[in-house]
Amino acid sequence: MPKIAYVDEKNFRTDTMRIILMADRIATDYKRRGYNLTLRQLYYQFISMDFFANNEKNYNKLGRVVSDARLAGMIDWNHLEDRGREAHGIGWVGHEPPEQAELIRDARYGYRHDLWEGQDRRVEVWVEKQALEEVVQRATYQTRSAYFACKGYVSQSEMWAAGQRMRNTIEYGQKPLVLHLGDHDPSGIDMTRDIEERLSLFAEEPIEVKRIALNMDQIDAYQPPPNPAKMTDSRFQDYQRKFGSMSWELDALRPEALVDLISAEILTHVDVDMFNEKREEEREGQQDFIVAADRWSEVREFLEMENSDD
Repeated sequence: MPKIAYVDEKNFRTDTMRIILMADRIATDYKRRGYNLTLRQLYYQFISMDFFANNEKNYNKLGRVVSDARLAGMIDWNHLEDRGREAHGIGWVGHEPPEQAELIRDARYGYRHDLWEGQDRRVEVWVEKQALEEVVQRATYQTRSAYFACKGYVSQSEMWAAGQRMRNTIEYGQKPLVLHLGDHDPSGIDMTRDIEERLSLFAEEPIEVKRIALNMDQIDAYQPPPNPAKMTDSRFQDYQRKFGSMSWELDALRPEALVDLISAEILTHVDVDMFNEKREEEREGQQDFIVAADRWSEVREFLEMENSDD
């Protein structure tokens, strides 16, 4: 969608215009690479460039400026999103029914094999924040690994369901592995422990949970901007003894870095030759849908004849 103005032209101050132009450049660049940004991800790009200090006041200021700029038609409405608050079930509004042959052709994507069948392990990727779900989805796409946005501490219901899933995986003859990504702060670190303990409880078997981000080696490598750890967090004192009084958010890492990190970790647990054999078997089965779509006129004629005989 192009930039659309919904208010009369505004006279922004010079320092505000600098923020708007920078935000538009960052968001446009991310869109070109296939990513939509949340406001917090955009904010951390400003922080990484030392555009302004890392504090709540500047985060709120950026939110106000971006909102005003979008209303003024200066930032594309499609370049930022608020994940978890989108509408659902609206895809057919104003659309013509698709051609039947095209539906059959597209149905091949629904014909899928279990590409993890026969593997020693079955990997899932869990991320603390829903805002990063799109990034994780991209990282797991090729291997078709399961992924899950925890939204903080996982609810008891979801954890129980995951435990049953892990138990089924074990009974199927595979070892489940959860790769966890979270903030490096008192609660974010503790969430990894919590996931492992409760998953193991509900699966009635030890479940391995591997924290792959955010860890200190990545903080040293990528230098994301620090934040004071919350002293009101009940886990603060233990965290402070181990890591000090600063914390870091997962959102501050560039999406490409997270995608590369997750993808590389998944591949260390995959027999690639076996995986590719399963994928080739799947592609062969999908060809039947393509043939049926190409010969749809013949199929329809046959069905009409059958119906007329009735």
